Amino acid sequence: MGYQIGLDLTVIDTSPQFKLGELAQLDDGKIYKYVKYEAASAATAGVAGEVAYYATVAVGDATGTIVTSDLSDSDEVGAGVLQAALTDGSYGWIQVKGIATLTIALTAGADGDPLTATGAADGTLDVSAAVTDVVCAVAIDASEKIILCDFPH
Repeated sequence: MGYQIGLDLTVIDTSPQFKLGELAQLDDGKIYKYVKYEAASAATAGVAGEVAYYATVAVGDATGTIVTSDLSDSDEVGAGVLQAALTDGSYGWIQVKGIATLTIALTAGADGDPLTATGAADGTLDVSAAVTDVVCAVAIDASEKIILCDFPH
């Protein structure tokens, strides 16, 4: 992982400008990951501030570098918070660690709840209800859509 100066997280690339899966830390202390976006079978566009999930192997690959906002074409494992409105086949950054404010409400939950993609709606997270859920964040202020990201990367 490299410390980046001047990195614009909102840029949408049509071809990879960084190594897929590269991690970067900015002076805000948060950690970001460079990924490829897949709209998947539902043609779900990426929305900045919403959660993306790791795409199923059938849609992408098993490298953990292809993400989608289409929960039905994912393995229900949260990947991170999109930093730009990524389109099908484009490249950009997701936030994987640190405090984030989502642009969409949590499916359910209260402050302090562990959050997972399992049971969520596209682009958001839900409260973890089973030990088999992959917990990827904690609700800091659920009503304000503020989470503490701890996405697997």
